[in-house]
Parts: sequence; structure tokens; C-alpha cells
Amino acid sequence: MYTTPIALSLVLASAPFAADALSSDQCGSQCGSKAKATLAANEVGKDIVETAVAAGEFNTLARLLTKAELVEALQGEGPFTVFAPKDSAFAKLAKENEGILETLLKEENAGMLTNILTYHVVPGKVMAKDVVELTTATSLLGQRLDVTVTEGTVMIDGAKVIATDIECSNGVIHVVDSVLLPESKNLVEVAAGAKQFNTLLAAARAAGLGEALTGEGPFTIFAPNDEAFAKLPKGTVQELLKPENKERLASILKLHVVPARVYADQAAKLTEAETLGGLKVKIDINEKHAMVGAANIIATDIEASNGVVHVIDTVLLP
Repeated sequence: MYTTPIALSLVLASAPFAADALSSDQCGSQCGSKAKATLAANEVGKDIVETAVAAGEFNTLARLLTKAELVEALQGEGPFTVFAPKDSAFAKLAKENEGILETLLKEENAGMLTNILTYHVVPGKVMAKDVVELTTATSLLGQRLDVTVTEGTVMIDGAKVIATDIECSNGVIHVVDSVLLPESKNLVEVAAGAKQFNTLLAAARAAGLGEALTGEGPFTIFAPNDEAFAKLPKGTVQELLKPENKERLASILKLHVVPARVYADQAAKLTEAETLGGLKVKIDINEKHAMVGAANIIATDIEASNGVVHVIDTVLLP
């Protein structure tokens, strides 16, 4: 998700997600599937895993949950909301990405598998009518899911919701027609791919922070773009990149990092945030302006596997 200007991301428009948005008339044959019929008959006596297994069309999901050792967790007290891909959704993923299921089942990719599966789970019992004012939902992974409604069709990221409000003893299931894939690139990889943070990346390497920002996190980076660094007095960047100024450079960069995942709407409720270096930066956000310190926030909520990036137009200085 990449939003600009920030005012758009802070005034969350309501997105209807009512149960009747997926009535049988609108869903057509998809809502008349075996999964719909079986799940609808559940009397809330079975937990999420038992309900999915009984439906008979979530065999791949059940297999992957078992491999990731998440079955017991989803049979726990919860409550959980699961956006459950059918077997046909996994078949579509395999067709588009040859060998991906076999790859996910390898021991060395256990973390990747867990990330994908937990991206389909939202803590709490979120019935269709309960998210009428939401445009996003935070997954168990920590990354956000985008919720959109277009002409009665409800989408979670790029997946269509084809059945809703299947109540279970420890939560609720909504069926989706595609597998949801979280952002897999870390903050450094996302910044490198954006092609506008070359100076920031060079500075992070020189300060010895590059490896840290590829770690588990989560982190929020108020990232100065190349134009922001170009605004500094001539020769400043070259001076800071010298080995003897490593400590000073690190202190400047840490002022741009918050050791938590803070999205724009969450930042809007703050007046300051404590940074990685221990210093605090002021946050001033209203309908017209969004600032952190002396910098304007010009783009928000760029997802990474270990955090989120907000782009700023000025380098913050301690």
C-alpha cells in the first residue's frame, strides 16, 4: 500500500462489508459451492480448523497449517477471523507460480509459510457487518490487509470474498478465491526497489545499520528521499559518509527509525514518537499538513516484511 498525499490515508473512508454484500444473487454459482453449503450448516460447535476440514474444500490449507504447526493455535480460544482460501485458490497460485507449494513445504522455508498463513488471520471475531467503517484490517502477521468494496464485490487485497460469516466456536471464517500473499521484502529491499533512497541506503551501510534494518523488527522508517539529502549544505553527505563520522551518522539515521510498526492513521493519534536512538521526534498531523520534526511526510504506509516506510522531504537532525 502506497498512499500520497498523507491526508488521504488519514481520513479513512468507510467501506461497506455487510453480509448482504455477498448475497446469493450477487455471488451466483460461487456461493452455491460445496464449501458454502457445508460451512453454512455449521452450528458453531466446531472450531475453525474442524469447520474447514469438514467442508472438504480446504485440504491444502489444512495441510499447510499442519506443516507450519499452526493447527493447535487456531484451535485455541481465540477468537480469530480467517480469510480461508479454497483448494481451487491454491491451485490457481500453483499455476501462476510453478513449484511454490513444494517450496513452501521445505523445512528451510518454514518462516515464509508461517508468514503467509498468519497473513490470512485477523485477531478477534470480525463479522462482515463489523468492518463497515474499515478500509484495512491488521493480520496476525502484523501487516495490514486492504478491504475494498466495488459494486457489491468485497475484496481482501486482491482476493474476492465468496462466502461470509461462517461462525465457529472460536471465531469466524470468510472464504476467499485467492491466496493472500504478504510483502516478503524487508525494509532495505523495499527501499532499494523504490529507486529514490540511494543516499539513505548508502548512509545506512556506512553507519553499520543496514544489517539491523533487515532484521526481524518491526521498524517504522521516516525515510528521506534522495532529494531530501540533496537539500543539505554542500559537502554534508560526503562528510558524514567518512569512517571517522560513523557514530554521528548513526545517531542521525536512528532519529528516523521508530522500533515499532506505526501506520499513518496510528501516527495521526500521536504527538511524538521515541526513536531507535532514544530521542523523540514531534509528530504534527492534521487535514492539511503532516510533519515529523521539520520534515513533511509526502507518502505513507509502504509495507515491508519487517516494518513500514513513510517518505519525508527533509533529513531529520538531532
